[in-house]
Amino acid sequence: MIDWRVEGIKFGNCNCDYACPCQFESRPTHGDCNGVEIIRIDRGHFGEVRLDGLHSVVQYHWPGPVYEGKGEMQAIIDRRATPEQRRAMVAILHGEETRDAATHWWVFHAMSPTRHPPLFETIELEVDVAARTAHARVPGLLESRGRPILSPVDGSPHRIRIDLPHGIEFAIAEIGSASTTASTTIGQAFTDTYGQFNTFRITGNGFDHGG
Repeated sequence: MIDWRVEGIKFGNCNCDYACPCQFESRPTHGDCNGVEIIRIDRGHFGEVRLDGLHSVVQYHWPGPVYEGKGEMQAIIDRRATPEQRRAMVAILHGEETRDAATHWWVFHAMSPTRHPPLFETIELEVDVAARTAHARVPGLLESRGRPILSPVDGSPHRIRIDLPHGIEFAIAEIGSASTTASTTIGQAFTDTYGQFNTFRITGNGFDHGG
C-alpha cells in the first residue's frame, strides 16, 4: 500500500437538518442523503508526490442512508494539480491505497456503485472553522456558503460541535448553516441546512487522532 497522509481543512454541506441524523446512526432527514465536501490540503503526500495547497470537491447522493449503498459520487480536482497529483488525489478520494473501511472516502466510494468521471476545475475556498464561515466556488458549476446558526430568539450566533472520538471523517466538527447550488451531474440545491467545519489528519490507515 502506498504511504500517504493529508492534513487540512474541510467544509461540508448536506440536505439534512442542522442535527444531521447520520452522525447519530439514524436515517437522513428527508430519506435521501445528498451532500458535498470541499477540502484544502495544507500538508500532504502520496508516496513521493506532494499535495500541499491543493483543493478538491466531492459530491455524493444516496437514495437512503449511506450504509444502504446504491449511491453515486463525483470528484472535482484542483485544475492546478499536475498529472501525478491528479492521479494521487483521485486515488485518495476513491478510497484506493487505503485499509478497508478506514476512511470516510473508502466507505463513501464503496457505497457508491455509480462513479462519475472526475472533473479538473478551478476551486476557490475560504474557511474559518472557529467562526463557522465558508465560501466555496467552482466557477460555472458550484457555489456553497456557510455561516453560524443564529438564535431565533435574539439572532446571536449559536455554537454547537459534534465530537467523534473514534471518527473516521473528523474528531470534532463545528456545526453551522450552509447553502449550496450546483449544476454538475449530481445537481444540488440546499438552503440553510447542515453545515460542517473541521480540520483533518487522514492516512491510508485512518484518521489520526493523535492530537
